[in-house]
Amino acid sequence: MSKGRIGFVGIGRMGFPMSGRLMADGYEVVAYDVDEAALGAIVNKGAKRAKSPRDVAAQTEIVLVSLPRPEVVDLVALGAEGVADGGACKVFVDLSTTGPRKAADIARRLAEKGIRSVDAPVSGGVRGAERGTLAVMLAGSKADCDRLWPMMEVIGRPFYIGPEPGQGQMMKVVNNLLSATVTAATCEAVALGVKAGLDPHIMVDVINAGSGRSTASEDKFPRAILPRTFDIGFAMGLMTKDVNLCLAEAEAMSCPMWIGRAVQQMWLLSLSQQGPDADMTAVMRTAEQLAGVTVGGKPQTVKG
Repeated sequence: MSKGRIGFVGIGRMGFPMSGRLMADGYEVVAYDVDEAALGAIVNKGAKRAKSPRDVAAQTEIVLVSLPRPEVVDLVALGAEGVADGGACKVFVDLSTTGPRKAADIARRLAEKGIRSVDAPVSGGVRGAERGTLAVMLAGSKADCDRLWPMMEVIGRPFYIGPEPGQGQMMKVVNNLLSATVTAATCEAVALGVKAGLDPHIMVDVINAGSGRSTASEDKFPRAILPRTFDIGFAMGLMTKDVNLCLAEAEAMSCPMWIGRAVQQMWLLSLSQQGPDADMTAVMRTAEQLAGVTVGGKPQTVKG
């Protein structure tokens, strides 16, 4: 039995597994993406094909979007052939990382068209989207968020952040600044140890048994950095964008971010060296270049 029809715009690395989970749970999905291959993939799983964001919003009352950049969210929401002109949409749910001020601005402009906004960025990466374990940070009217709650439980664990669109975005960029910080710092620390002659595999084991452990040492290093696959599933350009968004908010609020500024410089350097499409774990390559070492590969055999 159908749980209802919803719209989904943005069938990328995150949008594909999220929309797929919603369909598996009984929702009918009307989908759109500029990438015909991505759209075809979700249509093959049972989604209905739409011709544009406007077409999605002409057929559904709730439209979810998962998009790579703030300007794309703005275009999909309010540009030509955008959601605002669809006619049927009443609730716009932004799962992207858009930034607090942009989310608030989009919400204000959509409200003028009679559409309510729920700011709902997610954290947990592609693996979390596939497993349905994302953290979902909801901000908007309590009534709308309560209505969306069962849907959000399909893709992860929802949290109600507050009543104003933009508050979810603030929570997301703070979270991602911390993720960027521990990843960059762990890369630097392990590179230092390797230059001093330590085995990086043993280093990571010790770190994970001690007080230095983090999501970087527990997940990113064993899964993508030490094997040198650099494929955790989140792009360098996206992580750098999120760090920049966080620091822009801090500057607007006159909140000093001494550590954050240093972290930003590391990601900007890595972005220039590795490119925006590189995996975020390739920040290790930048740390290696600065230290003059190579980290990872096959672990050494150590006799106990």
